[in-house]
Amino acid sequence: METFVRLPDSLPPTTLVEVLAALRREYLTPRHEAKAWGDWIYLECYDTVISIMTNSGVSSSATIEHGEGEEDGEPITSILRAFGRLGWHGIDEDGEYPLI
Repeated sequence: METFVRLPDSLPPTTLVEVLAALRREYLTPRHEAKAWGDWIYLECYDTVISIMTNSGVSSSATIEHGEGEEDGEPITSILRAFGRLGWHGIDEDGEYPLI
């Protein structure tokens, strides 16, 4: 399962440093890896990963790829809360929705 999140067009992009700090404030331990095909955030002790689109160190969209058995509860709740506090929204077939 995947959850798509994005920053509304009315807000400036978020730095990758801000995203990592927001995840840490939710008691997660993120590790960033830049790959040729994109940036990834791995979370210690979880299989869920975040694929984040960055351009010059800033981002406005990401995909949370849920680990097996991690579709509900942690770490998804904390990840969504972290992005929500940065002003990001979730996206589904019905459109955008607030994360907090």
